[in-house]
Amino acid sequence: MTPILIGISSALLLIVLFELLKQFKKGHIYALTLSGIGFLYVGFTWTSTPTVIIASIQAITFSFIAYYGLVKNSYILVAGYFLHGLWDISYNIWQNASLIPPHYDWFCMSLDFTVGIYLAWKVLNQKQISTDIT
Repeated sequence: MTPILIGISSALLLIVLFELLKQFKKGHIYALTLSGIGFLYVGFTWTSTPTVIIASIQAITFSFIAYYGLVKNSYILVAGYFLHGLWDISYNIWQNASLIPPHYDWFCMSLDFTVGIYLAWKVLNQKQISTDIT
């Protein structure tokens, strides 16, 4: 339960911090964040060649999702956070769980879902599809 609470708290802290940064485009920040969190798994799994290949494909995929979410449709970016949360929670099912820090899956999943819910709320309140979440 602690990793989930820390993940939610961290997400809320990031959301508040990003809201305070008025001069930055929020869509860009959230897209960069989504792209970056995918690459954490590459750093965790570099000691296992098959696993680092899968982690690299995952990271590149989320970078593309972040890009298209930024330039095409904010709903793609929102979906990216939810998909990454699903990646986090399913990682232990089919990959070597000993390569990532203990409880990282629950921490990151709760952070991703919290940000995803917030971004979905922001996009839905805009009443239109936007290429930037403001």
